[in-house]
Amino acid sequence: MEELRRLFKEIKLQQLSSGEVFSFEVPEDREQVLTEIEDHEPIFLRHIQPVDHVITFSEDTDDLEELVDIVRDARKVFEGKRTAVHLRRVENSPFPYSAADTKAVVEAILIDIGSELSLQQPEQILSLYASKDSLLIGWGTPRELLSDWPGGAVRFQREEGQISRAKFKLLEAERTFGINLAEHKRALDIGAAPGGWTSLLLDRGLDVTAIDPAELHPSLVSNRRLTYLKKNASEVKFSPNSFDLIVCDMSWSPMQMGKLVLDLSQALSSGGDAIVTIKLMHRKPLQTIRDVMQKLQEVFIIRKAKQLFHNRDEITLLLEKR
Repeated sequence: MEELRRLFKEIKLQQLSSGEVFSFEVPEDREQVLTEIEDHEPIFLRHIQPVDHVITFSEDTDDLEELVDIVRDARKVFEGKRTAVHLRRVENSPFPYSAADTKAVVEAILIDIGSELSLQQPEQILSLYASKDSLLIGWGTPRELLSDWPGGAVRFQREEGQISRAKFKLLEAERTFGINLAEHKRALDIGAAPGGWTSLLLDRGLDVTAIDPAELHPSLVSNRRLTYLKKNASEVKFSPNSFDLIVCDMSWSPMQMGKLVLDLSQALSSGGDAIVTIKLMHRKPLQTIRDVMQKLQEVFIIRKAKQLFHNRDEITLLLEKR
C-alpha cells in the first residue's frame, strides 16, 4: 500500500482482507494505471485485479444472471482467446455460490462466445472477488495482472523426499523472473544447508558448490556434481569466473548478506546471474531494501526485486553482474 501511495499521489485505499487484499481508487484511467504499475512494478504487489464491474449482492439468482450478462457483453475481450477464470472470496462473504458452481456457469458462457478455457498460459484472465457486500469483476492479461495464478498465489506440489519448502522460493523465482536455471552450468550456493536450493540446481543439471558450516541433507552429499564445503562462506575464495550463477538464501542481517555476496562476486562471470533473498528484520523494510540494493549495485545490475508468495519476511532479488 505504501508503494502505491508513492506511485499515485491521489489514491484511496480500503482493506478488504486483513493483511492480504485491498482495493484502491485513483483519478487515472484503467490503462494509465496498468501501464504505470507495469513500468514501475511494486516489490510487494503480487497481483492486481482491475474492477470493471461491481455487482451488489442480492443473494439470489439475479447475481449470477447479472454476471452472465457482463461476460456476454465483454465478448470482444474473450472471443478467440485462451481464458482462465479466477474466483476468490473474503472470509464470510455472503456470496452464496461455490467456486465450482460459479466457474461452471461462467465457463459455459465463455465457450458459447468463442473463448477457449485454459488453466495453463491463458491469454486473458477473468477475475472475480467476492467481498463482504459485492462481487468485483475485472479482466486483463497475465502481464497486466502481474500473475497468472489466482491472487498471485503460486502453488507447487510438495514432492516425496523434498528437503525443505525453501525449494518453492527458487521455483517461484525462476517462474516470476522468467529465467531458466538449466541454462546455467556452474552454481555457487551460499549458506546452502539443509540444501533445498542446492537440490533444485542439481535437478536442473548444474554443477553446484555448496557452502555452509551446517550439514547438508544426506541425500545430496553423494551427488557427483556437488562440491560441499563445510565452512563459513567468509572463509573461502574462488578463482575469477568460476561460476555463472550465485544463489543465497541465508538468514543473516541484510547488510551482512550483501557484503558476503559482494565479496564472492569476483568468482561470478561477467553477465552471470545472482538470486538472493533479503530478510526484512527491521521496522523500515523499504529503507532496508534501498540500502542493500544500493550496496549491491556496486557490482550488479538489479533486474528485478519481488516479494514472492513463498517468501515470508523477505524479498527476492534477481541480479546480473556488470
